[in-house]
Amino acid sequence: MKPAPFTYHRAESLAEAAEMAATLDNARLLSGGQSLMAMMNLRYVAVDHLIDLNPVAEIAGITIGSGRVTLGAMTRQRTVLEDAALATCCPILREALGFVGHVQTRNRGTVGGSLAHLDPAAELPGMAALLGAEITLTSQDGARRVAMADYPLGYMTPDINEGEILTTLSFDAWPSAHGWDFREFAQRHGDFAMAGVGSLITLDTDGRIDRAAVVLIGVDDGPVRPTDVEAMMIGETPSDALFRAAGALIAERPMAGDALVTEAYRQHLAGVLLRRSLANACVRASESAHA
Repeated sequence: MKPAPFTYHRAESLAEAAEMAATLDNARLLSGGQSLMAMMNLRYVAVDHLIDLNPVAEIAGITIGSGRVTLGAMTRQRTVLEDAALATCCPILREALGFVGHVQTRNRGTVGGSLAHLDPAAELPGMAALLGAEITLTSQDGARRVAMADYPLGYMTPDINEGEILTTLSFDAWPSAHGWDFREFAQRHGDFAMAGVGSLITLDTDGRIDRAAVVLIGVDDGPVRPTDVEAMMIGETPSDALFRAAGALIAERPMAGDALVTEAYRQHLAGVLLRRSLANACVRASESAHA
C-alpha cells in the first residue's frame, strides 16, 4: 500500500520545526522514519502534514561532561553504537543497541524516533528507564522536562503534547567500576523481543551489592523497573541463589500475553533472562572493581 496524501515540510532549524508543529493541523514529525513510514504505508497512520527533522543538526550529537550524558534526539542509533567515549562510560547502551533491528535500521533510526514511537519491546526506551533518564520536549512556549518514569502514559502513548518536539535524552552516568548486562529473546535477530532484561550493578569493598537497577522490556505496555527486585539485591553477596530468587520474583509478575506468546511463557522467559543478566552484571562489576 501507499500512504494517504500529505504535504511534506522540511524544517531547517528547531525554531522552524516548532513553528510548524504549532501551526499545522494533523502533523507528524519525521526523524528516522523506520516505524512511521511503515505505519503510513499501511495506513495505520494518516497525516495531513509531515515535518522532516533530518536537517535540524542542533538536536543531534552526544555530549558527555561532569558525569552527565546527553543524547540529541536526531542522533542516529549507529552513532550511539560506535561512539567510543559513550561505550566507556555507559557500555550497556552499545550492548542493547546491537539488538535493534538490523544494520540498515540502525543507520537511519534515531534516539528521539524510538522514544517518541515508544514500542513496548524497544531497546532505547528500556535503556532510558534503566538509567533514570530525563527527556526534554521543546515547543514555541519553551522546554519541558519529563522523567522517563513518568513519560509512558499507556501503550505507545508518550507524554508529548501537541506542538512539542522531543529534543534530548539525558542521564547521569554510573561509576566507572560498575557491571552491566543486556539480553533479550526473539524468534529471529531483529524481531521484536518476547522479553528483554537490562541490569546495572555496583559492589562495595566487601563484594556486596550496594546499587542495582533492572529493567524489563516487551512484557507490558512500556519498560518496567521492578523496584522490589532492585531492593532485594542491596546488601547481598552475589550468588546463584540470589539470582534465582530474583528471577522467581519476576516470574510472579502479571505480564502481557499475545497471539504468539502466552503470559506464562513470557513470565518464565523473563525470570530466566533476569537471572542470567544479574549474574553477568555482577561478574563484570567484580572485574571492573579489580581492573
